[in-house]
Amino acid sequence: MAAQLMTPQIGELEHGRDTERQTEAGGYLPFLTGLLVPEGEVYDKNEGANSRWYRWLLEAGVEGNGIKPVPRDLRTECGTNKLFTVFFTCLLCILPLATGALGTTIFQLGLRDASLVIVFFSLVTCIPPAFMGVGGYQTGMRQMIQARYSFGLYWVTIPILLNAATVTGFSLVGSIVSGQTIAALDKTAGISVNIGIAITCSVAFVTALFGYKVIHIWQRWQWVPNATALIIAVGCSGKDLVHQADVPPPTAKQIISYGSLMAGYFLTFGGTVSDFTIYHRPETPMFKAFAYIFFGLWSPSILLLTLGAAIGGALPNVPSWQSAYARLGTGGVLAEMLEPAGGFGKFVLVVLALSVVGNMSISMYAVALNLQMLLPIFTKIPRLAFIFVTMAIMIPMAIYAAAEWDTSLGNFLSIIGYWAGCFDAILVEEMVIFRRMDYSLLPQEAWNVRRKLPTGLAAVAAVVISLALVIPGMDAAWYAGPIGEKIGDIGFEAAFVVTAIAYFPARRLEIEWMGSPAEAAV
Repeated sequence: MAAQLMTPQIGELEHGRDTERQTEAGGYLPFLTGLLVPEGEVYDKNEGANSRWYRWLLEAGVEGNGIKPVPRDLRTECGTNKLFTVFFTCLLCILPLATGALGTTIFQLGLRDASLVIVFFSLVTCIPPAFMGVGGYQTGMRQMIQARYSFGLYWVTIPILLNAATVTGFSLVGSIVSGQTIAALDKTAGISVNIGIAITCSVAFVTALFGYKVIHIWQRWQWVPNATALIIAVGCSGKDLVHQADVPPPTAKQIISYGSLMAGYFLTFGGTVSDFTIYHRPETPMFKAFAYIFFGLWSPSILLLTLGAAIGGALPNVPSWQSAYARLGTGGVLAEMLEPAGGFGKFVLVVLALSVVGNMSISMYAVALNLQMLLPIFTKIPRLAFIFVTMAIMIPMAIYAAAEWDTSLGNFLSIIGYWAGCFDAILVEEMVIFRRMDYSLLPQEAWNVRRKLPTGLAAVAAVVISLALVIPGMDAAWYAGPIGEKIGDIGFEAAFVVTAIAYFPARRLEIEWMGSPAEAAV
């Protein structure tokens, strides 16, 4: 029976459709034909080579590709350790400190309890994005292009917009923390946080502009000064970090809510992880790639999230830290921690402020790709244009969000895990159950062809069904459902589990009734 349900082959039409051999542009909108990429077209590194400016950019090291699939012969990167360093450096910065501090400042957990939540939830929620990253080099396709094989050509716009908003939000957090750190350099100079934000965004912009290769080179080495500066900061402040505030035993609501925040922190990588693996050799062992990505995400995070929790827990007992935190957030505390080092401490503070560049550069890169996916006509616009658009969006938004720092960060992190839970569940289930781990069943020639992709109705239906439990299970600053109000925020757990359960029958029905092609046997 299962085999009969899956009989349509790659390229067959859905039942009742008469669009065979007819392009979306050429068949329905002839006037758009010249503006759209031909069906199934993949990246050609010689494309546009006759253009002098384009040739000059390529020679300068700028990535020429945007969202087109990378053919097998161009997936030649053999440095598997780069799959580790690109994410390790991304998270070995001061950004996790701010997130970790929420556990002891907002959720009122003790350091031990906050640390246990961080370790457990990070171990579990790093698994889906690490698994999804394998699909990048196996298929040669960006993460949100792979999502079309579940959500369809048009419905995928919803997760694209949510992913762009999420990654932009993380960039805002990073730029604000960096701006606060730069502003803390001199208490009397009155350096504006806004100036710090602009400086950090500008440096990250240059790296993102060059693209994939330069990002990997940057990430390969930036972790060294980042790690050195963090070790120095901890060494200068160890005597104060041990003075943790006394708190009552944690409630289940506190544990679950902070765990949901951690889930949102890690699961959202599922929307971008393949963007940084697509040029690696398809022969790379899948488990090896999974392990490199997993530990790249997990190892720096547990250390710095825990350090952030320790900083937050020490604030009530260190008055200078508490006043600095109230004025300039985590950046102000870092300046106080490095005060004993004098002038050298200010240099270390600059290094710490710029440590977020690696994180922000991959965020800008991913957001630009998401913007390019929004409309078919955007595919022909160079990726570089969207980097400029992303830069223009991020700086003013970061300046605005910095004015309400604690509220902005708490509200943002409390809701982003919901959609990511749904998205990760669908893509993992699609690959494991419906594609049977056969990446050849995500053919590149179907990436922009509606009739060769699923309708996306099953994915949308599964997400909608999950809302029946997600909404009552929410416990965000702006809304608390009846379940979440009593036991804590279980929105992400509900999103992942209910979506996974609902997607299986919905996808089977989609395959049987709509005749979606190119699916693996169940």
